Amino acid sequence: MAIDALVKPLLSLPIFRGLKPLQLTEIVRRAERIVYAPGTVIVAENRVSDAAIVIVSGCCIRLDDDADKSRGELVLEGSIIAELAMLVEVVHVATIVAKDRVKALRLTQDLMRELMEEDSALVEHFSSHIVGRLHALAEELGAVDRLLATCAIVPPSMAGLELASKPHFQPVP
Repeated sequence: MAIDALVKPLLSLPIFRGLKPLQLTEIVRRAERIVYAPGTVIVAENRVSDAAIVIVSGCCIRLDDDADKSRGELVLEGSIIAELAMLVEVVHVATIVAKDRVKALRLTQDLMRELMEEDSALVEHFSSHIVGRLHALAEELGAVDRLLATCAIVPPSMAGLELASKPHFQPVP
């Protein structure tokens, strides 16, 4: 597959936006290219990972809790699986299986560390991206906190409910 076709999926991923074409080309050139057969587990829940997987072509399924391969959320071409695993060790929160033949790029921590040692602008880019995501998460948590501050937990008996095991949220007057 031509380098341009492999760079294309990276262009739509927020973590790679803003990188120069030469930087993207170098990432793709050094990335591990993998083809997964239908039914192959790409990542397994509760397993440690040291690499992000960019889906170049094909489709995967993020399995539901019951691990039924006919159900689950689709992971489409152009998606990235475990994006932060290329920078830090992560534990997968879901199992993802190839639905059909999947071509992918595997971006390991070793690869990214090597590239960042050669190009310090990559360190700044990825650091800035992660900090931005943390700020967005903090804002979302603040919004949830503010919303919860306007609610009071009313015991079910007082809320007219018979479910004594679950609290009922009700806006504070």
